Amino acid sequence: MAISAVARETVFALRRQIAKIEGTLPERLQAPAGAPLDTDGSADAAPSDLTIVRRGLAAALPDAFLPVGVERLDAALGGGLPKAALSEIHGLETREAGAVAGFALSLTSLILKQAHGLPVLWIGTTEIFREAGFPYARGLQASFGIAPEQLLFSEAPKLVDALWVAEEAARMTALAAVILEIRGNPQRLDLTATRRLHARAASAGRPVFLLRQAAEPEPTAAPVRLIVSSAPAVPRVTVAGPLAGSIGRPAFTIAIGKSRTALPGQFTLEWNPDERAFDERRGQRTENSVPVVSLPRGRKDPAAASGAVLAFPAPRSSDVGSSATGGQPPPGQRAAHFGPRRAG
Repeated sequence: MAISAVARETVFALRRQIAKIEGTLPERLQAPAGAPLDTDGSADAAPSDLTIVRRGLAAALPDAFLPVGVERLDAALGGGLPKAALSEIHGLETREAGAVAGFALSLTSLILKQAHGLPVLWIGTTEIFREAGFPYARGLQASFGIAPEQLLFSEAPKLVDALWVAEEAARMTALAAVILEIRGNPQRLDLTATRRLHARAASAGRPVFLLRQAAEPEPTAAPVRLIVSSAPAVPRVTVAGPLAGSIGRPAFTIAIGKSRTALPGQFTLEWNPDERAFDERRGQRTENSVPVVSLPRGRKDPAAASGAVLAFPAPRSSDVGSSATGGQPPPGQRAAHFGPRRAG
């Protein structure tokens, strides 16, 4: 049975209301003719440069995204990372904190090219800064082109304080971007908290990056979630070819965990500190045949594989099945973990 005009208008009104709350626009499947969607979800005249992305159920202007600079990744993200939204950057393990921070600094370098001198605020708790550390000022300038005065830090004693600072900073147009770094999956960072951050970012027209170290994916209001890990570096390229035993440019493995287009994918990106841009690595050899640590003198081969040598000699044939030993080593050769542990 065909849906009546009143019911259809009611459905579209509800879609527009939900879209306003979430900061996106519903897909135009059966919109009335002559009533294009405006950027706020109303059925007004739309500008000529308005782009409607059907798969992502969103509509945005062409300059609403920050292109990463890699064609395949930008296409999978529907144009890049949203400029006026909350974006998540995950590291599944604590040891990936350096890779997550390096990728965030690379994005910061891209943002500052268009920010006209505006600073970036990096917010974190005392726990996360004590665990992962702070970026090195000279490295910021040399590798990312970020002047030390362009990157501000706010260290909060507790997560609730860091969230408050992030919400207040996200509404400020005097900042080029806001970075909030936390650890794990705290209960306070729920769907409501991320909705507030996303709404503040959309209102100010500035990106907010949520860096999550050693965290598992969970429902949030962020339209994009990237999972970042370190990738092996290839040898440095010279005029004569790859320089054996050298370490090339920093590389990241980027996996799309959530996006507007719902297109999954995994990419290996290299950051070019000279051009301040990303390059995609495709089909390059990453193995390094040179040992990381040289072998000691007098050693020709590495140690034998584990499992071939026992902790104590095997019992003699005369002792096998003996009730006195029970197949166990003599008292003087008992395993070390059976002895008492010395404190200190």
